[in-house]
Parts: sequence; C-alpha cells; structure tokens
Amino acid sequence: MTKIYDQAYFDRWYRQRGIGAGALAHKVAAAVAVAEYHLGRPLRSVLDVGCGEGAWLAPLRRLRPRVAYLGLDPSEYAVARYGRSRNLRPARFGDMAALRPGPPVDLLVCSDVMHYVADAELRRGLSGFGELCHGVAFLEVYGEDDAIDGDMDGFIRRPARFYRRAFERAGFAFCGPHCWLSPARREDAARLETA
Repeated sequence: MTKIYDQAYFDRWYRQRGIGAGALAHKVAAAVAVAEYHLGRPLRSVLDVGCGEGAWLAPLRRLRPRVAYLGLDPSEYAVARYGRSRNLRPARFGDMAALRPGPPVDLLVCSDVMHYVADAELRRGLSGFGELCHGVAFLEVYGEDDAIDGDMDGFIRRPARFYRRAFERAGFAFCGPHCWLSPARREDAARLETA
C-alpha cells in the first residue's frame, strides 16, 4: 500500500504529535548557525528536500527575512495547498540526482525523510546533493538504534554507519548535529571541525 501524504497525514504526525514550534525553531537556528559559521557570512539560500508543508520557512524567515527558500516534496496536497505561499514544488527524493532548480544553495535541508526512502532511490538522490549545496547540509535521519516516537509506517531500519558512509560517498563531511559540509566547503574546514 502506498503511503499518502495528505492533510490527514500532516495533521496526525506534525500538528497533533509532531515537533513543537519551539523545538523546530531551535533546530532551524542551529542549522543556520552552523551554515553561517562555515560560510563566513549570513545565509542567503535554502533548499528543503522532502519539505512537507514547508514548516522550516517561517522560523528561517524570522532569523533571515530575505532568505531565498525552495521546498521540494512529492505530496500533491502540500504543493497544492502551500506551493504558492511557501514556494513548494513537486519532486521525489530520487529526482535530486538530476534536478537543478537553481544555483547551489547555502543550506540544504533534508529532515525526517531518508529513513523512509528505499536504498536505490536514496543513493540516486544523494548523488546530486553535492551539486545542489555549496554550504552545509542539515541531514536529519534516524538509525536502527535510535529511540523513535513517530510514524513507523515504511520506516527503514538502517544502522547509523549506513548513512555516514552514504553521506561521505556523496562528498560530505560531518561538522555538527545532523550537519554535513558540502564537497565545495569540506577542504576549507580545519581537521577538528570535521569527523
């Protein structure tokens, strides 16, 4: 059975049981801070892969009112309802292999998505991340040993090392909580800024 990301899905997992506005604001602030630290300037552009309803936009705009934001998601509901007001467009994760919606961004966000994506599509999509991002990628994903409270329908249990290797194969270097330096930035980092 194919999962449907409609209003009922977002109501259940993001409004009734999901992360609160304060917790999301802290997560966004941390990602912005890491990106700006490595960029050496204020954040200008964000690409949100698997953005859902574009929840990152409001806290981003509170921090950086003029940031350019683009959200990509396969949910017909989210794109139809919020596409115009939040700049959301339809795309699947695997489309990132070839999709180039604009110049590379300062911050690429992919939060709570990859643990629902099949291996082949995950590898395909990640292969394009290095060209999509020339700053920092916030890649929030949970492994098989993490305590998870949320949507387990279609959740793919993989070890953390699986994701580490996948991100490194895509050219990224770990630089903080869920944060990865893009191939364009990783050589500029000091050895102890990456692991």
